[in-house]
Amino acid sequence: MSGVNVWLAFGAGFASFISPCCLPLYPSFLSYITGISVADLKERGGRRDVRMRTMSHTLFFVLGFSVVYYTLGYGTNAFAEAFSQYQDLIRQLSAILILLMGLFLVGLFQPRVLMRDFKLPVKGKKSGFLGSFIFGIGFSAGWSPCVGPILAAILALAASSPGTWFQLTTAYALGFAIPFFVLAFFLGSTRWILKYSNAMMKVGGAVMILMAVLLFTDQMTRITVWLNAITPDWLKF
Repeated sequence: MSGVNVWLAFGAGFASFISPCCLPLYPSFLSYITGISVADLKERGGRRDVRMRTMSHTLFFVLGFSVVYYTLGYGTNAFAEAFSQYQDLIRQLSAILILLMGLFLVGLFQPRVLMRDFKLPVKGKKSGFLGSFIFGIGFSAGWSPCVGPILAAILALAASSPGTWFQLTTAYALGFAIPFFVLAFFLGSTRWILKYSNAMMKVGGAVMILMAVLLFTDQMTRITVWLNAITPDWLKF
């Protein structure tokens, strides 16, 4: 498994978190899982008890959405292994899917159905850590115009190379979870990140288009081997 692909998945997770579909809702996510209003979070966020409560609920929220990501990753890998005799076809179809998702993110291909949010409804009163865990599942078990295409691309990349799903899924989940934890700890403003989120999404879309072309022409392995050779050891997984 090339460490380059793992870093791509990590960057994809980070891009999902700072996307315009997710980052603006971040304070509301924290408020819901902790049971503390947004105003109180900003006012009392520096207190140790509030910070511990925020971090612990964030952990269970992260575990919830990770369960869905790992399930999708495992299912994708099982499909790829079951049809391993068609691996070249799966690689090419995966490349086409990544290309479409990249074009979607840069704004060149935006069918109306993909512009809608589809979420697993989570009803009822939240109850402690279990509620945060379930909310994490509900958050990830659906589709959003920003997060969905990126996750779909990572799953397609995993399908094109059976056996890599665990590393790619872990990297993607960490890329999403780490900034979530950092902001939960510091409870800082996200406005400065929002200024660049649209531009970063388009850059991510362009990278996905390039990756799709390389994957379809079966040059992905050669490129990643070359990049892996020039990557310092301390950056490799």
